[in-house]
Amino acid sequence: MAGCWLTSCLLSAPVDDFVASARENHGAFGEKAARFLVEHMPPRDRETLSAEFLIENLDLALRARAEFPWARAVPEELFMNDVLPYAVFDEKRDPWRAELYRMGSELVKEARTASEAAQALNRELFKLIKVHYGTGRRRPNQSLEESRELGQATCTGLSIILVNACRAVGIPARAVGTPMWSNQRGNHTWVEIWDGDWQFTGADEYDPGGLNRGWFVGDAARAQAEVPRHAIYATSWKRDGLTFPMVWARRSETVAAVNVTERYAKPAAAAPTQARLGVRLWDRRGGARVVARVEMLDGERQILGSAQTKAGTADLNDLPRFELKPGSRGWLRFTVDQEEREQTFGPLEPGDPTVDASWAELSEESAAIEALHAWLRLPAGERPADAPVLQWPLSRKEAAKALDVLAADRLARLAAERQATIETRELTEGDRTLRWLETMFGDAPATGHSLWISMHGGGNAPARVNDRQWQNQGRLYQPAEGIYIAPRAPTDTWNLWHEAHIDPLFQSLIEAYVAVRGVNPDRVYLMGYSAGGDGVWQLAPRMADRFAAAAMMAGHPNEASLLGLRNLPFALFMGGDDRAYKRNEVAAERAAELDRLAEADPGGYVHMSRIYEGTGHWMNGKDAEALPWMAEYSRNSWPKKIVWQQDDVVHRRFYWLRIPDDTAIAERQLMRASVDAQTIELSGEVPAKLCLRLADQLIDLDQPIAVRVNGQEVFAGKVTRRAATILSSLAERMDRPAAATASLCVE
Repeated sequence: MAGCWLTSCLLSAPVDDFVASARENHGAFGEKAARFLVEHMPPRDRETLSAEFLIENLDLALRARAEFPWARAVPEELFMNDVLPYAVFDEKRDPWRAELYRMGSELVKEARTASEAAQALNRELFKLIKVHYGTGRRRPNQSLEESRELGQATCTGLSIILVNACRAVGIPARAVGTPMWSNQRGNHTWVEIWDGDWQFTGADEYDPGGLNRGWFVGDAARAQAEVPRHAIYATSWKRDGLTFPMVWARRSETVAAVNVTERYAKPAAAAPTQARLGVRLWDRRGGARVVARVEMLDGERQILGSAQTKAGTADLNDLPRFELKPGSRGWLRFTVDQEEREQTFGPLEPGDPTVDASWAELSEESAAIEALHAWLRLPAGERPADAPVLQWPLSRKEAAKALDVLAADRLARLAAERQATIETRELTEGDRTLRWLETMFGDAPATGHSLWISMHGGGNAPARVNDRQWQNQGRLYQPAEGIYIAPRAPTDTWNLWHEAHIDPLFQSLIEAYVAVRGVNPDRVYLMGYSAGGDGVWQLAPRMADRFAAAAMMAGHPNEASLLGLRNLPFALFMGGDDRAYKRNEVAAERAAELDRLAEADPGGYVHMSRIYEGTGHWMNGKDAEALPWMAEYSRNSWPKKIVWQQDDVVHRRFYWLRIPDDTAIAERQLMRASVDAQTIELSGEVPAKLCLRLADQLIDLDQPIAVRVNGQEVFAGKVTRRAATILSSLAERMDRPAAATASLCVE
């Protein structure tokens, strides 16, 4: 009976009954439609399908043809071949047409064309029946009933549903697919509908941009009509010699087909010269796909592109692709819930290679951090300063990890260097030596002890007088918690606490306590009495970025400016009868000045002032109220607004600003800097060259930034985080919270 597809071969009663019913109920056209359906029917269906099944299918197909405006315009041949059939492939023969007619009629009621109707079905139907893409289906060629039972289907099962739904409302539809893409990346099935011409769409892949769009367009463009395995076929009910190559039933010839490769293939795309790397991420081997941000980094860790991996209902072969030159190699950086992991790729061959990464198997350390660890394992004196890893761009997460490991290394080496300094309580810088007394108060918090630097009075007096003042200062105050140190001034001059050697000595002193004793660098406090108070007036504004708070007791400011105190909580204490050098009058004037500054700059110039009436130079211990007030504050290492005025002792670094060594600094030079969103404004006496020390605590380094100097834009773009910047920042000052991860110099 092979080849017996003519009506003269009809031998079964159900088929005969079906044709007779069609003639009786629908006249000549009905009989013609029935005979066409039977003539090309697979042999198995002749033996198993009932007349009732076939009659219902024909009745509903003709009803849709009469009801929907696009259906009435369908040529007879297309109606017979692509609307009337009750099956697409060799799937289970469910009586789907009645249900999909009812559902579809509602979904397409606003449509004016077959294209609009097909779009409406693709957009809404799969949500309505709760079936979406999933690799857990039982078989590729599931029927509607089987797919709905599981709630999932692959591309073939989804295509069967959409073809059936389109046919149910009179739209000619057929399944289209290839047994194997030309890049050997598997097979795929999609749908074509007819609306004056054939147009395609992915099933359950609605695109608001319209038809003839889909992730597989690039793959289809490289199909090869002359190579059966790589050609594209459309299903057909009419048997005309060609059969559809069903990958789940390779030897079956029950489903007819037409070769439609020419509609998709583009000859220029047939021989790829580039490597189009596809990326999938799985939670584990054999597990589920994961949605993640994926960035492609080249051999120098530059980001070449970014995308998002697909999961859930997306087709298995619907994956982001990066176009690269053959031979390329590098890293793929995946980010899931703000956690980053990496995998290498390459060298790549031309074509469409795919990386299937397993999140569970990816290293939690990126290539940059692993390379940095390797660099740190070298002896300190043998670490190459020009190592590529130091210049590699870092992500935010990598920069944080790099800062951790580089700071830990620097801290360990500094602790070894400064151990003797802390034990002897003696520190020398150049020809000046600082000694100190130390008292411990309270238990260390988890974040480390606070440090209190308390400067003695005296000055312009014999050493024995200043020594006595020093000893008194060591007993003067008692913080609730912290390491309280009273340093001995290296000289006995009148300005013993604000000579130029004090600043670097205090910087080194703080570093030593951070490294050896674990002091919290964000909780370092400065205070001083009498001549020590003179020092606070001077040191606090010019070293404001080093302290959490400062308190001045019974000192004279001389020419010191208060402008640098914008981000440093500052307290001043004075006896109302302390008339020497008009200290009481000057203190009242400065307190009023701080009031004015705070009022004009909300959020800045936090301060307290106490002028105790009835007390002279000695305030009877009342000024001890400074300590609990100061302890309320921790340093803000990255303030959004800075006011920087140089003193007679100039500094090259202040918060996130740095003046290069080859750039001149003028005494009393005044500059202001602020950050608003992604814009940095610099105004005032901005040096000819100024470097911005940047970190994500200050500004989002993943986004472009703009820099304006006195109203003129001097930079617009992105700034890169690098390990070299972190190293330089930590070498300049062992201050992890204030370490920069990126740097930008403007002129």
